[in-house]
This record gives sequence, C-alpha cells and structure tokens, in this order.
Amino acid sequence: MASVGRTMQASQPSFRKGGTVFSVARVAAIVALFSIAATTVRADDASSPASDKKSSWIITLGGSVEYGPSYAGSKHSSFSAMPSFDFRRLGEPAGYSAPDDDIDYTLIDFNGIEIGPVVGIRESRSASDDHRLSGLEKIHWGLDAGAFVQYWPIEDRLRVRVEARQALRAGDGLVADLSLDWFQPVTDSLVLSAGPRLSLGNNTYMRRNFGISQRESAANGVLPAFDAQGGVKSVGLMVAATYTISPAWSVQVYDRYDRLTADAASSPITSDIGTNNQNIVGFAINHSFQIDF
Repeated sequence: MASVGRTMQASQPSFRKGGTVFSVARVAAIVALFSIAATTVRADDASSPASDKKSSWIITLGGSVEYGPSYAGSKHSSFSAMPSFDFRRLGEPAGYSAPDDDIDYTLIDFNGIEIGPVVGIRESRSASDDHRLSGLEKIHWGLDAGAFVQYWPIEDRLRVRVEARQALRAGDGLVADLSLDWFQPVTDSLVLSAGPRLSLGNNTYMRRNFGISQRESAANGVLPAFDAQGGVKSVGLMVAATYTISPAWSVQVYDRYDRLTADAASSPITSDIGTNNQNIVGFAINHSFQIDF
C-alpha cells in the first residue's frame, strides 16, 4: 500500500497566493511518483504467470485544507490546500495511517514490521512570508527521500513509526520523524487516533532552516547571527478523527501541535520574530474507487 500526505509551503504558482500552499509543480511531482509506482506494478504483473488476468486496485483520491504556520518557527498562520492519494490491491485491508505520514510504499511486511521507501516534501520560506526575513537566503521547496519502518505492537491499535529522509537538493540536510499512534474505533464508521511526535534534524538541516550567517544578519539588519546545531527540532502531539460516510467516501479532521526545542527554539527566527508553538488544524475528504489493469 502507498499513501501521500502532508502540506508544505510553496513559492511557485499555486492554488492560492501567499502563505502555506501546495504548488502545481508539487502536484505534478506526486502524480509522477504515482505513475512510476503503477507502472512498476503493471510490469511485475506482466511477468507473472497470471499476467492474462486483470489486476484490480482500490484508488483513493482526496484533498485537505489546513491552517497552520507559514514557515517553520512562524507565529503567523495561513490556509493551505493539498491533494492526496492511496492505492492498494482489491481485497487488501485499507489499514490505518496518520495524517502526517509521508509518501510511502511497503516493500517488506514481516510479523507486523513494515519497511519501505518514503518520499516527503520540504518547506519553503522567503521574505514574502514575512518581510522581517528580508536578507535571509530563500529556502526553496524540494523533495526528500529515505526509508520508513513501522511496527504494530498491538495489531490495528498501536503503531510505532520512524521516517528518515535526506533532501534531494544539496544543502537541505537530513530529518527524522518518530511517532506513536493509538487507533481507536468508536463505531463502525468512526475511528479516533492520537499520539506523540518527535522530530530531529542534522546540522545541515538546522542551519538551513534556523541558522543565520553573518552575511545574512548584516543584510537583514535586525536579526543577529546564529549557528544552529543538529538535534531534536520539536516534540508534539497529533490527534485525528476519521468518519467513513460510505465505502466510497470518508472525511477526516485533525490537529497537530509541535513545540520547537533546542536550537530551533533559540534561533532568532523563532524567538525574535516567531514562536516555538506550532499548530496545524486540517480537514480532509477522500473518495475511493476501483480500477482494473
């Protein structure tokens, strides 16, 4: 099973101007990733003895709207929009996932341990988000890639997940996200989930997003230079409620709160003009349908 999630900032043409948005370029990137995955699946099917039989899949397409920080450490919030998708073989259980899971594909599933590649999208930041960032180097959105491992100590109830992703753009660094989620069905249609979050970044990532060089400080004229070091970036909590309207439709509301820590909190970008309290509220709607190859 593969899935897509998470909203990021954009500085390119997008569905709306300003704030945290999902750009047309990012949509194209996700569609391309899905196309590659689907092509791989079709190639595998064609080489199998059952290639003369149709392969049926359940595709879930959706979209979400979020209200959260304009960039990491910002005290200003804005609306964002993002598409999402998920695909699985017909008959395969949909399973549970969290709204902040990145794009993943399970290659190994052994005794409750799932391992596979994961792809995420990096945030952007510029002076258009906040004029007080003037003089600081613009951060462009980009892709990162790595691996995820998740384990279900209690099947379909308690999940432990780790993602580690390296930026594909040079100089953007490595991040790791750790999460623990409890999924609780309330009725046949309603599922609640909640769990803590821990995010880390290496030196390159932290300096890129929270550091200020002497040159940038001089150009800005207000923010002092700051050498951000790698380590824990934030701790937080994610809660979500998913309601299945019908086999074809479902909706979800969620809230993720993160508190920036260590150098992410000490950075003048956060302490002088922003805040270490970061909260995202979101609403998503999804539609599922069957296709045959």
